[in-house]
Amino acid sequence: MVSWRRSASWLSSASRSSLGGAVGGEAKVTPEVDPAARGEEEEVQEVDEERWSRLLPELLTEIVRRVDAGAERWPLRRDVVVCACVCRRWRDAAFSVVRPPLEGGRITFPSSLKQPGPRDAPMRCFIKRDKKKSTFSLHLSLTQAALTDKGKFLLAARRFRQGAHTEYIISYDYDDLHPGSTSYVGKLRSDFLGTKFIIYDSQAPYDGAKPSRSRSSRRFASKQISPQVSGGNYEVGQVTYKFNFLKSRGPRRMQCSIQCPVGHGTASDPSKEKTSTPNSLDLKNKAPRWHEHLQCWCLNFHGRVTVASVKNFQLVATAGSGGPWGVGDEETVILQFGKIEDDAFTMDYRQPLSPFQAFAICLTSFGTKLACE
Repeated sequence: MVSWRRSASWLSSASRSSLGGAVGGEAKVTPEVDPAARGEEEEVQEVDEERWSRLLPELLTEIVRRVDAGAERWPLRRDVVVCACVCRRWRDAAFSVVRPPLEGGRITFPSSLKQPGPRDAPMRCFIKRDKKKSTFSLHLSLTQAALTDKGKFLLAARRFRQGAHTEYIISYDYDDLHPGSTSYVGKLRSDFLGTKFIIYDSQAPYDGAKPSRSRSSRRFASKQISPQVSGGNYEVGQVTYKFNFLKSRGPRRMQCSIQCPVGHGTASDPSKEKTSTPNSLDLKNKAPRWHEHLQCWCLNFHGRVTVASVKNFQLVATAGSGGPWGVGDEETVILQFGKIEDDAFTMDYRQPLSPFQAFAICLTSFGTKLACE
């Protein structure tokens, strides 16, 4: 997970990271700072942090609890993140008070993007696409109006061509979509035909997990540049689209195998959810029905999808796969994705998928798949 200084950057990117905005290209000149003045400024900052950290633990916890209770949605939840950025004691208090999305149904910290979604109701998000830049951004829905909702920026991805393969680099920062950056979250890699995808995570999904040894899964082409930055990626899932050799009519058929945690953990430390062995969740797309009057395949998206597209899908757990998470029936939709306008799509997910996993699965739907259609 990125440091808290990067988390603050992730927080501020909510307002500037829409796909419609271009990154400024002018060369800015920064004035030099006198070392003596910088030292005085750091001393004042240390004194301020020490003053705030002296609060009684009970009083500090109560302050954070009231802030959390009064900030149900973004952008008000920015105040909770600000409390966690004051100093280490405030951060620990915020982590102890804020519940993970599985229990609280809210995304607060960047660590929430690697944690399972809500248990009772799906988390509503949407994806924006920029065809010219080959970029995609994931946003948390803040209103019911999907077409006018600006949302809260969560993740971004960019599509690259690597020889005969296609890769999607996923990052916390829309302006820093490179595998070697500190904002790097993971990546998605496809085969030549675009029918099989492998999802890589920058963090170990469970205790004892080993990074992939293949050259294509490395974050860096050269030697390790820093002992604090992992040079490898961990395989956490696969998405496969079935071939349609007979060219029979019908939608795409897809299957997913995703490693998901069973533990609960806290809002601050997703590593507490890790287990000693992987827990695999198998998903398949829910079969649509043929509508004779409309002469098309139909699925009930409950008003969240408005445009017919071959990319639209709903995923359910296969029989016997979702037991550890209580999603064993094939009627509970764990992830649904669909088009609402030319470059906008809704994405609704629930436990045991995390926003990162759901986003990666949805990215596989972009691009032409001639062998599957």
